[in-house]
Amino acid sequence: MPSSSGRPNNNLLRALSAQDYELIRPHVRCETKAAGELLYRPGDHVGSAYFPCGPSLVSYEVTDGDGRNVETVLVGREGAVGGIVSLGFLPAYCLIVVKFDGPFVRVPIVNIQSAKDRSPSFKNMFARYADCLMAQMFQSTACNAIHSIEQRTAKWIAAAMDRTGENLVPLTHDQLAAMLGVGRSYTSRVLQAFRQEGILTTRRGALIVDDPDKLRLRACRCNEAVKEHFDIVLRGVYPEPDDAAVA
Repeated sequence: MPSSSGRPNNNLLRALSAQDYELIRPHVRCETKAAGELLYRPGDHVGSAYFPCGPSLVSYEVTDGDGRNVETVLVGREGAVGGIVSLGFLPAYCLIVVKFDGPFVRVPIVNIQSAKDRSPSFKNMFARYADCLMAQMFQSTACNAIHSIEQRTAKWIAAAMDRTGENLVPLTHDQLAAMLGVGRSYTSRVLQAFRQEGILTTRRGALIVDDPDKLRLRACRCNEAVKEHFDIVLRGVYPEPDDAAVA
């Protein structure tokens, strides 16, 4: 899991200064999580922060009254989940679910909070990440309200590619539809159109993007808007499209 820098392959951790990283280094625990694993449920005590590494992806999901889960934010190696943005110890509001399996770093919240108390620059780094995460949530709300299913489908697949650095997206039609909050028939029609245009091919349990540039042309600009904000607030943390995610 450690990268060439000697740290786990998570851009937020790698953006910390050597002095700030040392504050949490003794408490870093490397774990492997499987797709579908729940890190937190609503109301759970949030005892640790999780940093996705390499191709790992996790999402915040809200459950409606009928038991359906809808994704609000997707987080990869640019960020972290679980108590990162809070001051003190608060319960989880929504589901935090592993979408793509792989390596994670776990750090107890008590040690994150201690580092914030000891280092203004550490505290500032995570405050800036909190701002970026909030921007993603705002953008997601707007996207769900105004953009077509086709645009949102293309956006989600492109976002997964950017964060993992891979053209293979391990996702079924049902899973994609559930995350977008639409019926399976809608996403199936969109994916069929993408196949006919040579944008992607499908195999059991996965999508393979054959033409990333054409896919991005079919997406809305929401990914770009989020990246632009990251580049202002935390330059270099949001993954570039051609930046391979080596675990």
